[in-house]
Amino acid sequence: MLALRVEKKRLSVKNITKPDRPDEALVRVLLSGICNTDLEIARGYAGFTGTIGHEFVGLVEQSIDRKLVGRRVVGEINAGCGKCDRCRGGDTRHCASRTVLGILGRDGAHAEFLQLPTVNLFPVPDQLSDEHAVFTEPLAAACGILERVKISDSDRVAVIGDGKLGLLCAQVVALTGASVLLVGKHSSKLRIAERRGVETARPKEATKRARQFDVAVEASGSASGFGLALELLRPHGQLVLKSTFHGKTELDTTRIVVDEVSIAGSRCGRFSPALDLLKKGAIDVDSLISEEYPLSNGVHAMRRAATRGVLKVLLRP
Repeated sequence: MLALRVEKKRLSVKNITKPDRPDEALVRVLLSGICNTDLEIARGYAGFTGTIGHEFVGLVEQSIDRKLVGRRVVGEINAGCGKCDRCRGGDTRHCASRTVLGILGRDGAHAEFLQLPTVNLFPVPDQLSDEHAVFTEPLAAACGILERVKISDSDRVAVIGDGKLGLLCAQVVALTGASVLLVGKHSSKLRIAERRGVETARPKEATKRARQFDVAVEASGSASGFGLALELLRPHGQLVLKSTFHGKTELDTTRIVVDEVSIAGSRCGRFSPALDLLKKGAIDVDSLISEEYPLSNGVHAMRRAATRGVLKVLLRP
């Protein structure tokens, strides 16, 4: 099968052996999405070697759960050991022995086939198109913010970054009734949020509202976004970090200590709330799709995904 792989710090589409673990479901990938984490892995983030990609919708071809065979599914990307306290409690996201699809110890979704434990798979509602279902994982990550911090309709929330994740985060937080400001640099991207009733601003404009926000979500994918998010927070505010990128961020702890700011990391979210939002049409994902390429053009697609102004790039095996 074809797969988009990172090996020895080089990106290429290769013909590799189809996975055949009998204890896991075999999924034929229908569509996968390139995200910023894929781009960072190609730059060296996480030291991963293998097939990249973790956003997908696919068709189950083999499974010990016969009800899933022939069904369209999306898949939670963290595969736990099944034995530790976290796994037994139903949350594999922080299992110490977990593998992560296309990120840690497990080949990913930019391929013709992938494998995941059956428990990781979620059937896709019939009314959802592949193009919408493929957004389940990043939308779940946006919903994950609400697991880490409590946001009410009286809160003021700033989301830093108008990329794919930032746009999803702004839409999800806006559904709480909170007042949301999306801070970004691209007019075309900011207009997507504005059409959903989200206020927007450029970074320089946003600095005029320093220390006014109860919650700031850093989703810019850049080190500078951290500083801006911190600047916008009021004393006792909450900073949510969503970005993962290759490199280090300088941290001035003075503001954090003096203003007693709380910091929460936020990575993966639950799939059920995301699928529910997509089913209801509550989130605009159509506007986030920029381009689609065949998997065989995966290297070019990655270059396009890294191009300024481009949003979601999809791969079709």
